[in-house]
Amino acid sequence: MMTLAEAEALDARDPLAALRDRFMRPDGLIYLDGNSLGMLPQASVAASADMMERQWGDRLIRSWNEGWIEAPTRVGAKIAPLIGAAASEVIAADSTSVNLFKLIVAALRRDPARTVVVSEAGNFPTDLHIAAGAVGCVPGAELRVVAREELASALGDDTAVLLLTHAHYKTGARFDMVDWTVRAHAAGALMLWDLSHSAGAVAVDLNGANADLAVGCGYKYLNGGPGAPAYLFVAERWQAALANPLSGWMGHAAPFGFTDDYAPAMGMKRWLTGTPPVLGLGALEAALTLWRDIDMTAVEAKSAALFDIMLVAGEAAGLECVTPRDPAARGSHISFRTPDAYAITQALIARGVVGDFRDPDVLRLGLTPLTLSYAEVWHAGRLLCEVIASGEWRQPEFSVRATVT
Repeated sequence: MMTLAEAEALDARDPLAALRDRFMRPDGLIYLDGNSLGMLPQASVAASADMMERQWGDRLIRSWNEGWIEAPTRVGAKIAPLIGAAASEVIAADSTSVNLFKLIVAALRRDPARTVVVSEAGNFPTDLHIAAGAVGCVPGAELRVVAREELASALGDDTAVLLLTHAHYKTGARFDMVDWTVRAHAAGALMLWDLSHSAGAVAVDLNGANADLAVGCGYKYLNGGPGAPAYLFVAERWQAALANPLSGWMGHAAPFGFTDDYAPAMGMKRWLTGTPPVLGLGALEAALTLWRDIDMTAVEAKSAALFDIMLVAGEAAGLECVTPRDPAARGSHISFRTPDAYAITQALIARGVVGDFRDPDVLRLGLTPLTLSYAEVWHAGRLLCEVIASGEWRQPEFSVRATVT
């Protein structure tokens, strides 16, 4: 088991250590959310103040011609390097759920002979809910949800799109992007990836994998803030062939022409729908400046080392790890299964270690390389062992379910 001195020595030579000071960091808190909300970047505080006071407060509507109207494409271009895409293939817009709906319906409309969306049982629930709603909007379409080990056999001549979450929200298990994109294409289907637990946590190369479509959120590892705008990717080769089913005015070729007929814009702008959420885009854009000089190899290496520290602690506490041991087969969180996961999570929060619970029995701990030190994770592991060994998680208040878990 690693000692505290060894963890501190790792911090002393950590190439990412200086980045921790670029976030708002509450005193006495070890933030292991796994990851439903990234920490607040200092840059976003200043940018949001400028958005409110100068751009909105002083410039008012003039700001639309001073950078606001270009924000979706500008922010999308800044996300593109993190997901292995060209700047012209990504746009920031709406929520992950809305973007999933757009791309699923577009994929179903591509070929009338292909009517099936295939996805994994246990996928993030909103992905399945949105997929169910999307197939309901296309006559004859069907959602086929199967266990992970049955996905390959579920693909066929009727498959329009394979929808997979790259890193599983609960276990952290990661699909091989190249392998599964090849499988989808071999069946004649499009490949749609949800990158919400991947971008900013592990290296992603959509174009290297020849992926067709992707979505992702802005509020997890990208630190864009609660409810931050999401993004979507459409490979260059599909941009003229696929159309946004939510044909709102911002996706129009001439949005200020105010014509009754709809003509889609060229390129990624056609995937816009309503008026861009400028304040949210501003906070996200500022957060993305953190990534300009970051080496994802260093991010993945630190993630793997943090995982090892927490794995030893969790197993010492008697917990079952359900996250793959191979770093290449997982995202950047670690999950333990125990029937007392909720109460243990709450007891840890009371001790200043913020993790999260995933129903019915998973304690999920995020290992965010930009914001965590090795020593913090070591202390979190120590506290996890203490909470379980002492039995303090048995206190009645720790079993009272809050609305947000």
